[in-house]
Amino acid sequence: MSEQHTYRVIVRGTWDGLTDEARARLLAEAPEHGMTSMRFTEEGSLSYEPSPLKHFSMRYVVVSDAADGEDMAGAIAEDRAETALRELGYGFGELRSTVTDLDTMKINRKSASRR
Repeated sequence: MSEQHTYRVIVRGTWDGLTDEARARLLAEAPEHGMTSMRFTEEGSLSYEPSPLKHFSMRYVVVSDAADGEDMAGAIAEDRAETALRELGYGFGELRSTVTDLDTMKINRKSASRR
């Protein structure tokens, strides 16, 4: 069995071809999808600003084989985002992702002399 890594992935996109119904729903639900909703989860968390209703981001936690790397984690998250957005009936343009491997991330800790 290969080693598993945990990735945090931010998938970003632009709303595109939203129906009037979808636009109205996004505007009505905007308070639930602001800065305070930004969490990394397996199912993803959607965040966007209502004015202007143009860009969005979704945050995911992806656990996958370390050998597959960050590109695969990004592809998995983008696939999850596409599926979720389509199920919700939201039109969107091309997605792009930013991936952080939590298992290789260096944490800079303050030394005792710097406190």
